[in-house]
Amino acid sequence: MRRGIVAFSALTLFGLGLTGCALNRFEQREPWRNQAEEVCLAQKLVRPSEDIQPVKEIDGPGVCGMVHPFRVTRLAGGTVALKQRMTLACPIIPEVEAWLAGTVQPAAEVYFGQPVVEINSGSYACRGRNNQVGAKLSEHAFGNAVDVMSFRFADGYVVTVKGGWRGTEAEQGFLREVFLGACNHFTTVLAPGSNVYHYDHLHLDLARHDPRGLRRICKPLIKYESRLPPPGTPLSPIRKKPPAWQPAPDPAPIDVEEDDPYGLTPTSARETGTRVARAAAPRPAPAQPAQAYSPPPYAPSPAPRPALAAEPRALPEPMPLASPTWSSGPIY
Repeated sequence: MRRGIVAFSALTLFGLGLTGCALNRFEQREPWRNQAEEVCLAQKLVRPSEDIQPVKEIDGPGVCGMVHPFRVTRLAGGTVALKQRMTLACPIIPEVEAWLAGTVQPAAEVYFGQPVVEINSGSYACRGRNNQVGAKLSEHAFGNAVDVMSFRFADGYVVTVKGGWRGTEAEQGFLREVFLGACNHFTTVLAPGSNVYHYDHLHLDLARHDPRGLRRICKPLIKYESRLPPPGTPLSPIRKKPPAWQPAPDPAPIDVEEDDPYGLTPTSARETGTRVARAAAPRPAPAQPAQAYSPPPYAPSPAPRPALAAEPRALPEPMPLASPTWSSGPIY
């Protein structure tokens, strides 16, 4: 009985150990990971600074870790703070920097008229994919992935991935811009709608999905027309536009005739209806030379009709409405 209790306790502790790190004990560390780190350092793609500091090698548990890790507290030359510091391998840091400079900040200017000053993100964690025990190790286990949960702007406004993906028009546009832009920098990009595990954050990593590292995964597939200018184009013309979240100004008053192209509204209704009150002040008609009216030669003299024998008036077919080119609802 005692032996059984001891054996059960040992198995329980072993299981808890695996659960804590979500390790797959049969997995091996691919050689390309160390090579990518060495190339990144040799090319000086990351320059140590007060905000990006090299730290001691992380070796294990298991095959987790990285040879040349960096501890990051700020990005973009110190202009973008991290709500929680990140531990990352060398290769992914320049890609995050390029994504911030080339996509995130331009999108912030277009949709909110101000820069992003802080992101809430996650980085190194020795665990399996999707936090599943025994699953293939996540790129987070090698400091080769970043999860982004929210963006904070200069005025303190925060856009979360969880709420903004189906949020306001500006929030949806901004998040879709940064999602699609990330697909140009990372080999794996997962956003809400990709699977049940990524409903509240953007997952960005540099995994190799084929031996040459050319295959990319970018999910979900969405239809969205970017409003960002081509790379290298100044943003000043776009900054002059009102931010997308501001209410549009009231439309200019219109004449009733423009809203009633077929003349279906009786004359009395045009003059006394509620819509006339919002119309522009009537403009005097241009003076026309007085002419004596005479009926056309082919028109017979109208015969008198009974007062109640008015003929029904045929209405023209309504014009089909044009479909909108963009919807403010969620796009998938």
